[in-house]
Amino acid sequence: MPITDVTDEEVALAAVRAGADVVRAMYGASLTRFEKSAGDFATSADIEAESVILDVIRAARPDDAVTGEESGRTGSAEAERMWLVDPLCGTLNYAARNMLVAVNVALRVGPDVTVAACADPFAGEVFWTDGDRAYVRRDGVEDEELVPSPESRLVDVNLDPPFPNEPGFRAGRLLADPGFVRRFQPRVLSTTLAVAWVAAGRRAAYVTDGDTRDNVHFAAGIAVCRAAGCVVTGIHGQPPHTGAGGLVVAADHGTHAALLELIGDQSSAAP
Repeated sequence: MPITDVTDEEVALAAVRAGADVVRAMYGASLTRFEKSAGDFATSADIEAESVILDVIRAARPDDAVTGEESGRTGSAEAERMWLVDPLCGTLNYAARNMLVAVNVALRVGPDVTVAACADPFAGEVFWTDGDRAYVRRDGVEDEELVPSPESRLVDVNLDPPFPNEPGFRAGRLLADPGFVRRFQPRVLSTTLAVAWVAAGRRAAYVTDGDTRDNVHFAAGIAVCRAAGCVVTGIHGQPPHTGAGGLVVAADHGTHAALLELIGDQSSAAP
């Protein structure tokens, strides 16, 4: 069978598995660092994982465009189909020999992300969607439908820059807000694996500042969460993927409403 006969979701799953294999194999090794900006770097594992992911995508979908975290955009500027690739989300975790990382691949067709996959290289799990429903595949063989739940009350807050909505919103201020502490328990995973965990019921919500439009870090997790039935908006309730409006992903409407209220209180109190 020609490789082009596979479905888009099969391409996404094969791509994240290939990237996850590299990330797992290179864990703990001496890694070359490539400085990108102040406090931000890639490692040789990021570069190698992205390379094998792109090999999978280009073999199956040679006419599609690709935007990679490390290699940038390739392919036609007019291409309707764009693959968004984050080969190692949580590079600082990984370089410090912390296993909390993710490998993300998503396909945007026109304005919509139609398939996506987010792999946990060390747990052997892939959270994925075909655009309609969301699943977790364990050890490459078993699919289980994802069911969000607010029961844990755990809310992951991303504290990494950039912060385009300062001073009206600072994600870190949520951690000290009495209203937040009364209702939720904060966590800081520092990788977008936490976004997929909202879909899986392991987090009640995820909050971040930043620009989510064609964002290689967030596209896969957003798609998985939306397919699972999570509530997904910007920090002011606007649709995601519309610019530098941050992101709130919640397991249910009650959690989402409470977080928007807390965020709104910050904005109204800002100087």
